[in-house]
Amino acid sequence: MDKKKLTFGTKLCYGIGNLGYGSMGQTVSSFIMFYATSVMGLSGVLVGATIAVTSLWDGVSDPIIGYFSDRTKNKFFGRRLLHMLFATFLLAICNILLWTCPVAKDSGWAIAWLMGFLLLQETFNTFFATPYSALCIDIAPDYNDQTKMQSFKSVFYILGMIMPSILMYIFMPSAGIGVQTQFNKTGYINIAIVNSILVIICGLISVFGTRKRVISMPNYDKSAVEEENEHRKEKNLVDDKKLGQKQGFGKIIGGYVETLKKKEFRTVMLGYSVSLIASIFITSVGMHLFTFCYHFSSSQISIIMICLFGGAILSQLIWVNLVKKYDKKQTLIFALCLLLVGIALTSVTFLFRTYCSSDFIFWFVLPCIFVCGLGSGALYSLPHSMYADVVTMEQFKTKENNAGRYTGYYTFTYNFTNSITLLIIGVLLDIIKFDSTEPLQALSVQAGLGKIVFFGSAIAISVAILIFSTYKIKRSDVLKVQIKEIEKEEKKI
Repeated sequence: MDKKKLTFGTKLCYGIGNLGYGSMGQTVSSFIMFYATSVMGLSGVLVGATIAVTSLWDGVSDPIIGYFSDRTKNKFFGRRLLHMLFATFLLAICNILLWTCPVAKDSGWAIAWLMGFLLLQETFNTFFATPYSALCIDIAPDYNDQTKMQSFKSVFYILGMIMPSILMYIFMPSAGIGVQTQFNKTGYINIAIVNSILVIICGLISVFGTRKRVISMPNYDKSAVEEENEHRKEKNLVDDKKLGQKQGFGKIIGGYVETLKKKEFRTVMLGYSVSLIASIFITSVGMHLFTFCYHFSSSQISIIMICLFGGAILSQLIWVNLVKKYDKKQTLIFALCLLLVGIALTSVTFLFRTYCSSDFIFWFVLPCIFVCGLGSGALYSLPHSMYADVVTMEQFKTKENNAGRYTGYYTFTYNFTNSITLLIIGVLLDIIKFDSTEPLQALSVQAGLGKIVFFGSAIAISVAILIFSTYKIKRSDVLKVQIKEIEKEEKKI
């Protein structure tokens, strides 16, 4: 274990990497379903299936890229940074091309364009995000440092999630009461250009700002790497017999099955994946809900989203301080319960929306959304920190650095869940007979949109609470293992 102090500058540079990535990712998550169905006029089922396929590919590619990043050897960049640098520029290019899909009478051409560039974007997403997440475990193996690093990472990620709302406010300003400029295609392209610039700047800061810390870690030292490689060869022989695989990809798949068999890995992976279903319902259908049910303008929707993610940012201090007093599991469950309260309060405003003007009901929606933000804030840091603890304890046990592969399994699980959820959302939009060509939707369609968002998210959060309640690792467990490692290092010295 590295006893060198983790500096504020390292944490800052690491966290900034999530700003550009988070802004670009949130733009796709929040707007692509609305953009494809309401701006491009494509079928909900086709769009849902397209996004589901690309999300599934994102999940499949995660453990593969994680596997290769674990085995990358570079004297200047270490294991992870070269992958991140490579992805930064290609991700920026694909992001712009995604939103410049030419309008065509043939919907097949538009779907092909959407599918192609979403696949490319998800691929380069993986090349950046999986090594980036594993990098956190590499440079901050300590229990308390993990929480701090995840908080820095989360704050910048949430800032990135706010960025699309700010950019929407700038590039799609409301021209007047009742004028909904969120149907303006040029605005989305402008947002994409700014996001791509942000991805490049933040990616470069993260790569070169953490490089010094990377090369100072013990697992970067030549003798330590050689020792690890020898241990890995011996371990791989055992793994090949155990998994019945001799090829790298087969070992990745077999390793995923073995990882799922381990209770704590399974708990965090499934708990986080299920909890994210709620955010998918909110972000993917939220634009439809606020546009066609509440009849909010683009500026009002921007303010609502800023309020949501602003609450998530402010809550980071709350959750970090609570973790010092209570374990991560208890803190996370409390946060998810708060999120349920926020969802319930927002659903009440939905019931009364037809009795008030959109401008009046807007002021009641804001505080309810803020409560949702406070609760959801924990999801951006605590599950990742809990998973990092599980990975850290596993690495102390096996003496292997497989953080990239484990991170890949983690992201594969929630991306697989995402893909299924997005497909279901696309089908549901067609079932409730949502018609993108109609500026005013029937009350039955509005009711359907409300059920999708509120019931879908509430059920997902409730199931996530039940899953996380089975998590057993405590602070004392991690600290005991770390103390033993320190004692071993001191004996060697």
